[in-house]
Amino acid sequence: MFRVVDLAPGGELSVQENLEDVALPDEGTLRWVDLHGEEKSLEKLRQEYSFHPLAIEDCRVFDQRPKLEEYKDHLFLVTQSFSTPEAGSGGQHAGLDLHELHAFLGKNYLVTVHSSHISALEQVRQRVIDNPSLLERGVDFVYYLIASRLVEENFPILDCVTDELEEIEDRVLSTPVRTDLNRIFELKRRLVLMRKVLSPQRDTMVMLARRGDLRVSERTALYFRDVHDQLVRLNESIEANRDLLSNALDAYLSAVSNRTNEIMKYLTLLSAVFLPLAFIVGFFGQNFEDLPGAPQWTRSDALMYLMLTLCLATPLVMFTWFRVRRWL
Repeated sequence: MFRVVDLAPGGELSVQENLEDVALPDEGTLRWVDLHGEEKSLEKLRQEYSFHPLAIEDCRVFDQRPKLEEYKDHLFLVTQSFSTPEAGSGGQHAGLDLHELHAFLGKNYLVTVHSSHISALEQVRQRVIDNPSLLERGVDFVYYLIASRLVEENFPILDCVTDELEEIEDRVLSTPVRTDLNRIFELKRRLVLMRKVLSPQRDTMVMLARRGDLRVSERTALYFRDVHDQLVRLNESIEANRDLLSNALDAYLSAVSNRTNEIMKYLTLLSAVFLPLAFIVGFFGQNFEDLPGAPQWTRSDALMYLMLTLCLATPLVMFTWFRVRRWL
């Protein structure tokens, strides 16, 4: 089903929903047609608006790369954005939801096609309904509002990533745990996905801002330049967060390595303490009644006291030596 917003030449705005068919607007009428998840309706759009079959074929598959394609009387654009699901019990988001919007931009019409609910699109639609002067500035300006809102929704996501990275850095320097390492790799995958999607959209906005197409007015082209600047900021933020992730990963590995070295040091010192003790008790525990120069030595009280003294004195002497050498 279609949702249509029309602006008549006299400035009268009309809103229609759940239409089964939408025709090409009359001269002087500005029309925004929104199609949500109705693949069978794409053929009606092709017949009424003479959309190119290749564009319709791309529109059937919501796994496209952000792009701009020029046809005889319209532009076909693919724009993508992200949103985060609700945070779980741990306060962290499970992942990213990718939203893909296909748009056909003509001289006096804008057709948007999407398979899922896009909050940015709904916000712009409500703005246009509340303020018809936005549509009066042209359908290209309406598409700018949509593209700008889609891009702006990515900033809070990257801000959350930055805040979480700072927390992870603080934790790994004090008490690194395995869950921090898992989260670092999850955030790294998230940033790679965002860069893969947002990076090519810069080229799309540059083309809309500079190409001088009749379907994009010179006044609106300046606004697309602003969207391009926002995408540049997003990509710079992504690269900065990737550097922070690398630093956090290095800090985690360094902290774990230092912790392992500390554990091995104490185990080595403990082994060093027990090595002479094992020799002492092993020597005095020999199964012989007589030794050369010490007959019946196993019954000697003096040797027993000597063994006890050595067992007590050896750890104290070695501990003092370790402190002097600054091994502890």
